[in-house]
Amino acid sequence: MLKQMGKAAKAASMEMMNISAQKTSAALLAIADALIDNTDRILSENEKDIAAFVEKGGKKTMVDRLKLTKERIFDMAEGIRKVEGLSSPVGEVSSMTLRPNGLKIGKKRVPLGVIGIIYEARPNVTVDAAALCIKTQNACILRGGSEALLSNSIICDIISQALASVGYPENAVQLIKNTDRSVAVEMMKLNDYIDVLIPRGGAGLIKTVVNTATVPVIETGTGNCHIYIEKSADFNMALDIAVNAKTSRPSVCNAAETLLVDEDIAEEFLPAIYDALAPYCVEIRGCHKTKKILEDITLATEEDFYTEYNDLIFAVKVVSGTNEAISHINEHGTGHSEAIVTNDYSKSNQFLDEVDAAAVYVNASTRFTDGFEFGFGAEIGISTQKLHARGPMGLNELTTTKYIIYGNGQIR
Repeated sequence: MLKQMGKAAKAASMEMMNISAQKTSAALLAIADALIDNTDRILSENEKDIAAFVEKGGKKTMVDRLKLTKERIFDMAEGIRKVEGLSSPVGEVSSMTLRPNGLKIGKKRVPLGVIGIIYEARPNVTVDAAALCIKTQNACILRGGSEALLSNSIICDIISQALASVGYPENAVQLIKNTDRSVAVEMMKLNDYIDVLIPRGGAGLIKTVVNTATVPVIETGTGNCHIYIEKSADFNMALDIAVNAKTSRPSVCNAAETLLVDEDIAEEFLPAIYDALAPYCVEIRGCHKTKKILEDITLATEEDFYTEYNDLIFAVKVVSGTNEAISHINEHGTGHSEAIVTNDYSKSNQFLDEVDAAAVYVNASTRFTDGFEFGFGAEIGISTQKLHARGPMGLNELTTTKYIIYGNGQIR
């Protein structure tokens, strides 16, 4: 089955190389319209997924990742329209140079080919992946989690119908509906057909893909993100940022998991953040210094500071200053998104320079690490590795380059 899908995807990717920009735009707009037109069908299948997930004892915070609403479907469609309106990097030629021997050598941006994506319970990934791959003339094979099988299936059916309606290759977007783990492992080794594999999900999924795949992998990382409140910070701003980063969507990878507070302001700031988080029922797990100030909290273990909770749990540590905060982040973080709240220009620059992460913020919430927010329309994932792509992956990151050389009979 997978080999057949791979052959179909490879054939589609070759056909897509010669598809006009006008047809690509027509395909994307058809998908956006079809999602809106079929909102009720999508929500019906999504409700079945949610009911099954809850019945199996799934965490309430994880339901938020799985859940679709009319507003979210509208946002998905709007994201596709934004992608359609962006300029495609495919075909761009740069660095054209004339060599002494008369050869003209340049770099041309081209699609990756067939992209495999393995992801967990987020149906919006299905739409984002399809839109970005179509825009960059890549075919894609999707393998979502079992929790979202019905949602992903109806969305992919709608996408296929929309593609067919404008004469676009239907096999440009395919969904693996068998959620057995052995099928996922087979997909990870489909080197003859898949050019690159992108995992999106928790640490367990990403580790499995990285350790198992023979197909080249772009590693999207887990999000153990930090907010550091430096001693010169504006308290109201710091409270707003910390609360937003922790509570707005605690199940996503750009939510903050650890709060670091400068010791010079800890006695004043910690009670304030405790009160600010209380309405959201956030559990605080603090270091010994934090617990001396907030006696009712749970004492944090060292493991807490390495954990991506995806839940309403906040690890809190009092630090001696910016040097210790940066050291803690670089030791415990996952290279995703890190933020400092400060009014000290030199401390902000030090934080930007020395923190090793894909996205580093000054006086803003980590929740902005997102392709839509960065102006990419959508994202295929957030890469925490350093080769090829880092941070939210938009259109450029779904392409590669090849050298093109013009001669007039040169031989060597």
